Amino acid sequence: MDRIEKLKSFLETSPKDNFLRHALALEYIKTGEVKSARVLFENILTESPDYIGSYYHLAKLLESLQETELAIEWYEKGMIAAKVAKDNHAYNELQAAYEDLVY
Repeated sequence: MDRIEKLKSFLETSPKDNFLRHALALEYIKTGEVKSARVLFENILTESPDYIGSYYHLAKLLESLQETELAIEWYEKGMIAAKVAKDNHAYNELQAAYEDLVY
């Protein structure tokens, strides 16, 4: 059983597990299934805006799709969420990616 199938199987018993959904989205990116990855990241962040790690990956995915304005929005949302969570590492990572894109 490949990773995607394993993660899907785990999600059958824990469909709202953000760690599993995030991991599945990353696997989708590896296999080129970017639409599926995007949906998962967007669902995670809509349902759990405090799941900081997904902001960076969603914004990077949007960058790769040349959806620059939307990527900027997600970086900004992620920086706000990271500040609220007092997650300086995530904030700095999001800020660096944001600045690379904007400046």
